Amino acid sequence: MIVIVDYKAGNLTSVRLALEHLKVEAKVTQNQADILAADRVIFPGVGAAGAAMKSLNELNLVDTIRTVVARGTPFLGICLGTQVIFEYSEEDGGTPCIGLIPGKVRKFQPKDPACKIPQIGWNEVKFTRGHPLFAGIEDESEFYFVHSYYPVPTEADYVLATTEYADVRFASIVGRDNLVATQFHPERSGRIGLRLLRNFCDWDGTC
Repeated sequence: MIVIVDYKAGNLTSVRLALEHLKVEAKVTQNQADILAADRVIFPGVGAAGAAMKSLNELNLVDTIRTVVARGTPFLGICLGTQVIFEYSEEDGGTPCIGLIPGKVRKFQPKDPACKIPQIGWNEVKFTRGHPLFAGIEDESEFYFVHSYYPVPTEADYVLATTEYADVRFASIVGRDNLVATQFHPERSGRIGLRLLRNFCDWDGTC
């Protein structure tokens, strides 16, 4: 069973519907036992880091998520679910986060006033190294983004792909061991995003 973590963030339904399209059974839940027992875990979200971490702490899910990853369960973060797996976000005046990947999340500060923040729309994702989630996906494919902040891992080894926006080449896919996370929304990225989700459903967590 694939579990989609419900921590009162937006966009959970669209992830479930994408998996339904792939004929993959998934459960949206806040239940710690269900999350711990899952074969795979998806941690999506739209919203702000401060509210997300408040909900995760109220639901006692921070340690649950850490345990899932430590056990080796295949784990996919999406958008806000990618940002809060880092140690710290600049959002909401500074927010301590889960700390699954060393690094922080910064806000775009474009020099050009015509550059719109948040980034909303399609952008190119350039792979920096291979990964099972990329099977059948061409390098420099475009995926759908909606975000004002971007992840900055402390080490280049955590960067699986990059994207350029607002004078910054940022990590648009990060990962380590059984964890991978995308700043873009695969569930809103058409055929190519569905292929990435299918690859995750088939992935055994090794790379």
